[in-house]
Amino acid sequence: MTCAEPGCGGTVVDGYCEVCGTAPQAAPAQASTRSTATAANSTTARTSSRSVRTNRSKSTRSSSRGHLGAGMVDVPRAPRVDPTTAMMVDPQVAENKRFCSSCGNPVGRGRDGRPGRSEGFCANCRTKFSFTPKLVTGDVVGGQYEVRGCLAHGGLGWIYLAVDRNVNNRWVVLKGLLNSGDADAMAAAVAERRFLAEVEHPSIVKIHNFVEHKGSDGVAVGYIVMEYVGGTSLKQILKRHTQETGEYLPPEQAVAYIVEMLPALGYLHTLGVAYCDFKPDNVMQTDEQLKLIDLGAVVSMDDEDSAIYGTIGYQAPEIAETGPTVATEIYTVGRTLAVLVTAVPQERGHFVEQLPGPESVPVFATHPSLFRAILRATNADPSARFASTEEMADQLTGVLREILARNDGTPRPGMSAYFSPQRAAFGVGSGAEASIDPAHVIAALPVPLVDPTDSGAALLATTSGTKPAHLEHALETASGATTAMGKVESIEIPLRLVRAALETGDHAEARSRLDGLEQIIPGDWRIAWYRGQADLLNGAFDQAQQEFDGVLTALPGELAPKMALGAVAELRGDAATATEYYEAVWRTDRSFVSTAFGLARQRSAAGDRAGATQVLDEVPSASSLFTEAQIAGVETQLDGLAPEQLNEDLLREAGSRVEALNVESTRRRATIRLKVFDAALAWLHSGGRNRQGIRLLGVDLTEAGVRTGIERCYRDLARETPDYWERFTLVDRANAMRPRTTL
Repeated sequence: MTCAEPGCGGTVVDGYCEVCGTAPQAAPAQASTRSTATAANSTTARTSSRSVRTNRSKSTRSSSRGHLGAGMVDVPRAPRVDPTTAMMVDPQVAENKRFCSSCGNPVGRGRDGRPGRSEGFCANCRTKFSFTPKLVTGDVVGGQYEVRGCLAHGGLGWIYLAVDRNVNNRWVVLKGLLNSGDADAMAAAVAERRFLAEVEHPSIVKIHNFVEHKGSDGVAVGYIVMEYVGGTSLKQILKRHTQETGEYLPPEQAVAYIVEMLPALGYLHTLGVAYCDFKPDNVMQTDEQLKLIDLGAVVSMDDEDSAIYGTIGYQAPEIAETGPTVATEIYTVGRTLAVLVTAVPQERGHFVEQLPGPESVPVFATHPSLFRAILRATNADPSARFASTEEMADQLTGVLREILARNDGTPRPGMSAYFSPQRAAFGVGSGAEASIDPAHVIAALPVPLVDPTDSGAALLATTSGTKPAHLEHALETASGATTAMGKVESIEIPLRLVRAALETGDHAEARSRLDGLEQIIPGDWRIAWYRGQADLLNGAFDQAQQEFDGVLTALPGELAPKMALGAVAELRGDAATATEYYEAVWRTDRSFVSTAFGLARQRSAAGDRAGATQVLDEVPSASSLFTEAQIAGVETQLDGLAPEQLNEDLLREAGSRVEALNVESTRRRATIRLKVFDAALAWLHSGGRNRQGIRLLGVDLTEAGVRTGIERCYRDLARETPDYWERFTLVDRANAMRPRTTL
């Protein structure tokens, strides 16, 4: 096969061009530059604690995400960097960044005003160290790559800028070893060769070739030849933003960066390899694209012998025991997100493991879902972290929607990968009639989506039974079914039986079934979700709050557990917490109408009638509860007001709202009009005067006019009531309200 690189014309042998070293099916060139990485391993005993987990390696429904900025954020562009301006003028490793690659102790440090050695031996373990570049300007590596200078230095090697003489003098990057005498580092370079030939992803730097070059000491050093597309690392972006504003990156920008890079890590995981050293230094932005760079720490997840490289402060504490896993990768992503949005404390130049909380970090207090996402990603128990990069991306996308909605007040609804939409509404109306009860809350809450890979999924799709007895036969059928693979077991059918028990009000049966399921899927978030509902039915609101909180910890980007927590807080009498959760859900997604009524109740109870009315006005006109919200808005404006608190403007606004309603029921229309007329009559009796000459619901705002309006309302109600004696009572009231006339 002839090489397709422009200006080359070489022959492809063993997957690489013998002239330029390019693979024949290369991905479009994107971006690359390097940054430092400190080699470090740390051993920590694995801790265990009871927590709620998702236990899904992949989301059953992927969320919609665009390109950089998750399709929702305007991320500042990073201009392309001219490679000649990116070279280091004086390629040295700062003394405060010189550490032994073996024991991690400081080396090469100056004393008594004398500079430290750039080469020597560690005083602690006697390992040789060298911080001098092995290549200089003009060196030709592999017979074709002419070195122009140094770009950066890192834990695993120097980064050099070079031109490829065989392919139109294109710019390339050479990555060598920082210390060629380090056996582990040499092994890591060999590992790179084994894995990187398979990597083809638009968000990962492209590898062109692998070459060797003998240094002045005669020792052959391996070099990786990579593409060069100039850009700016997230570390540099963060530093510049901090210098200019005194603050860390806006949370929406930081989350957008992470969401964009998670698929690249996920791609590596599908190849069976771990990146190991994810951090702001190793993510490059060019224009509006991000690229993962510095693949020096990449290692196979089943490799039990190779040294594991990473950066203290980002690396998972258990990695020395477990080796690289998806869980250790998720940890580095969570730590990176934390570093981008807040000042993580440091010790000896490295970030400490313990993260500050909302009590000291305003961004975490303002965006609690962001804090929960970071906590889950960095949980001390690896099994409690996000199960995959796909899952973390889904949840962070939900968090991003909340952040943006809070920033500008514009809802950012999105499809959930775990929950159905809200099924019904609870607490509709205002005042006493809008009080909530557990059964109505459970009937309205979203339900967990059925796992389509479950053996009982197809059966559940065909059954409409709602009582456990009606579904029991389905359970027996699924449990006893056999296939060529053997006995089929379903988790979804037992969960559906739990849900059926809850919906019929039998919390004891639901709890009994959950206890059995706990033995099969311990720690599963769905167990906590339904256990919280059983506690809700049983009146154990404190326990319900703990269960729903566990679900939210596992799924911080979901709105369903926030809605449940808002309802539980309201039932517990915790107005502040109820307001927080109702507001977070309603602000993000206007389809959760129950939270609009809930938020209106909390604001009204706090004396904020205007705020309560405002949120009810936000219910979309397309909603089936739009009219109910408008009626509740009128009632919220007038309920409990003393006559002297009323005025012409308030009455006129209430009347205009009622006139705009499209109420088909004569009885309902008469009832709400009567409420406005009663308030107006009380205002007139207290001395109120219609100084603006306004009319109210088709009558003059005078006592005679208002009495006429009230009379009509009672007569309309009398015609609609089926009760004979109630009709007489309503007619009597109408007659009593009829304004007196003189002949």
